[in-house]
Amino acid sequence: MPLINVRERKRELRNMYKRTRAAMPKALKAELDQRLTERFLGLDEYQSCDTLFAFVSSDIECDTSKIIKNALETNRRVAVPRCLKQRGEMEFYFINSADDLEEGMYGILEPIPSKCERAEDFSRGLCLVPGLGFDLEGYRIGFGKGYYDRFLQRFGGTTVGICYNKCTQSKLPNGAYDKTVDILVTEKFINRRAVKE
Repeated sequence: MPLINVRERKRELRNMYKRTRAAMPKALKAELDQRLTERFLGLDEYQSCDTLFAFVSSDIECDTSKIIKNALETNRRVAVPRCLKQRGEMEFYFINSADDLEEGMYGILEPIPSKCERAEDFSRGLCLVPGLGFDLEGYRIGFGKGYYDRFLQRFGGTTVGICYNKCTQSKLPNGAYDKTVDILVTEKFINRRAVKE
């Protein structure tokens, strides 16, 4: 399939998943987020990790606030990303609390570099990966900026995508630079068949 068709199909799916999420009643979203949190916190991979690379969720994303809170309360190191727009990349910084965050690019809370230690070792750890949609092979539809695609190229630990079940499907279009996650967690199932190449 020509690359332009993959891009166009991804754009269509991205818009569809955004509409699906925006239309979700707040009470239902809260219920699904709680189920997702419980499933993620119950993973053996989370229970055994000492470093969590997490994203600070926006309103349309699966809520990560309780996951980050649990990780900090259980003495795990928690690193969250700061976007570098000019390079199209992210830097991760270790945080100790929400006080280490400020509003950054795209209106998302990001670490304050002057208050936080920058993460340098990406050879191990557990990375929570955002996505508007995922498939059963671990491919994702992101927001289209490519920040996580570039980061995952150099991440050597275990990756976990979290997503609402209604935003998953058996197969998504993917390109040469797309990376799969190792584990997919929804409120209904955990899929470990997704294997990183």
